[in-house]
Order: sequence, then structure tokens, then C-alpha cells
Amino acid sequence: QVQVVESGGDSVQPGGSLRLSCAVSKLDGRITRMHWYRQGPGYQRVYVAQIDWATGRTVYADSVKGRFTISRDNFENTGYLQMNNLRPEDAGWYYCELEVSTPPNDRVIKYWGRGTQVTVSS
Repeated sequence: QVQVVESGGDSVQPGGSLRLSCAVSKLDGRITRMHWYRQGPGYQRVYVAQIDWATGRTVYADSVKGRFTISRDNFENTGYLQMNNLRPEDAGWYYCELEVSTPPNDRVIKYWGRGTQVTVSS
């Protein structure tokens, strides 16, 4: 069973930075895409960013463009979310969703981690 583990969450002041990691283990296929989502207290999970694992092409939610950068390390099977100039509205639990193309028929299976918490307050 593929395992997805987020880390790097912490408490920072507005304007601060954090780097979240999403580590993948027990991979039984090929990663095709990684997504980051945020869920604030009392809110639904919202999309933050995604990266195509093969090409490195990225897509961001408008609210984080220019402040967040998603990246990946193909060799280490780890994804990252660099968050700069954090705002109070960025606070919440951050979740990594992984899409894996799985043999023998390349069916794409999605896996979620348990999240890492980010707090932004002065």
C-alpha cells in the first residue's frame, strides 16, 4: 500500500515562510501528479497547487500565485510546497494527494496523506 506522509507544518507569523514535504513510500507504480490542498477550521478542503510529475508543469490557485511554489524530487519520490509571505487565511491543515498509475493496466489510483498543520498568527 502506497504511503503518503506530509510534514513541515508549524506556527509562523504573517509574512513568514514554511516548506512542506510530501514523502511517498511503498510505491507500486508511477507517480503522475501530486496535489496540495488546504482545509481551514470549519471549511471544506480547497485546492492549492499541483505538479505533473513527469514534466514538472505546475498549476496554482489564484490565492497563492506568486507566493507558493510546488516542486518535486523524482529520485526521492518527494514533493514540496514552499510557502512564502504567509497570510492568516493560509492557515489550516495541508494535505497531499498523490495520483499513481498502477500496473498492469495503468489505472490511476489516488492516495491521501494525513496532513500537516500550518498556523499563521501574530
